[in-house]
Amino acid sequence: MVEEGHYKGGNAALGYELVKSGRLNKRKHELYDLKVKEEDAAIVRLIFDKYTKEGLGVQKIANFLNNGSYANPTGNRWSYNTIRNILHNPTYTGYLRSGESRSPFIPELQIISQEQFDRAQEILRQRADTLKNTPRVPLNMKGNALLSGNVFCGHCGARLHLSTANKCYTKADGTKVKKPRVRYVCYGKTRKITPCEGQSAYIQHKLDSMVEKVVKEIFERIKGVPKSAIINSRYKEELAVRKANSKRLQSEYAKELEKLNKLREEVVKSIQGESAFSQSMLAGLVEDSEKKSESLKAQCEKAESDVESSKTLIKDLNDQYDEIISWSSLYDNAPIEAKKMIVNSMIKRVDVYRNYELNIELNMNIRQFFLGMEETESIPITA
Repeated sequence: MVEEGHYKGGNAALGYELVKSGRLNKRKHELYDLKVKEEDAAIVRLIFDKYTKEGLGVQKIANFLNNGSYANPTGNRWSYNTIRNILHNPTYTGYLRSGESRSPFIPELQIISQEQFDRAQEILRQRADTLKNTPRVPLNMKGNALLSGNVFCGHCGARLHLSTANKCYTKADGTKVKKPRVRYVCYGKTRKITPCEGQSAYIQHKLDSMVEKVVKEIFERIKGVPKSAIINSRYKEELAVRKANSKRLQSEYAKELEKLNKLREEVVKSIQGESAFSQSMLAGLVEDSEKKSESLKAQCEKAESDVESSKTLIKDLNDQYDEIISWSSLYDNAPIEAKKMIVNSMIKRVDVYRNYELNIELNMNIRQFFLGMEETESIPITA
């Protein structure tokens, strides 16, 4: 049923409503389909924007909705679990799922772009307790430091942590002044964990201002190229990637089917006493191969669907471009929490060397839109 693009049943997720389909089940009961309920879909989009663009956590989003005029359709208060379930629900990207079954893409059900949904999943994953040592999103949204979790010592590879200390001095008139000093400190060197020839610390505002300058230059360069040129270039590149992925999966699927057929032939030989393998061993191998074949088949169908959905691809690329341009318009006047999310959405990693020499690695989508840098994965910067 799901593979045919029909809703299997149950309560509709926030953002949708149930409508009669005109189809009957075996018991002659009328079945329902999903339809986007725009007033609720707007809340879903708001939740994803708050999470992926403004850096709010799950509980903060629940508090924001409860303190505002956003009614929960169930009549209950917004809770941590409710928000988390919404962020995890792939239906918002336009695909129905039930267990391992998945529908073709259904444009009229899409509320959230695939890229924004994937971004939310990445943030959820990286904020999990088990991965706190390797975050690429700003786990710490407090304070005025721009970088968090993605800045490293270029000499030893250790992460740079924020450190705040007071610098005290006395003015000529005898007045004692206590001034906070915020620095990015090399954890490996200060804790003597790794041999390091780099500096122990880097001044926070100086490092942040250098990164901000790069971010603004990227915005200016992207805005300096006509949108149509960027979208067409990205479309050709992405379509080529999708076609290559589809071809690779089709090849893997064909090989697995060939392997499965040989295993089944071997089963027949085993029954006839002509095989060196036992029937129980072959049964396990056949089962594993069947599962892998089914998985590859589903991946092939998805890859082929991605190749064929050129209109959706153009829309997604336009949405990505518009999002980046919106960042450029918002950045200067954005609160520090939003700036952190923008910077961490654009920059994968910053390596800092002595005398503030930086090597900045951009995230994939920014590299792809940043024309003139298609072959460059990182930007060397010198103070």
